[in-house]
Amino acid sequence: MEAIILIVTRPGAEKKVYDQLKNHPKVKEVYQVYGEYDLIARVEVEDIRNLDEFHDNVLRKIKEIEATETLIASTYGAKE
Repeated sequence: MEAIILIVTRPGAEKKVYDQLKNHPKVKEVYQVYGEYDLIARVEVEDIRNLDEFHDNVLRKIKEIEATETLIASTYGAKE
């Protein structure tokens, strides 16, 4: 399954968080963006349990992350 994670970092910590996420095997894409969020990451996991583990064991251990919002991708409109 795919999820898009919207990330708010501490001011000035965007690059540090980006660098920590960019080479993680579950992170397929990560972008620094302008606006309400600082980074957007696309992750691929086996199931919701693996997504929980990614949140607990990866995101919550990065002290520079202040908040996240996770959007789970639907298959509606997906290319076959």
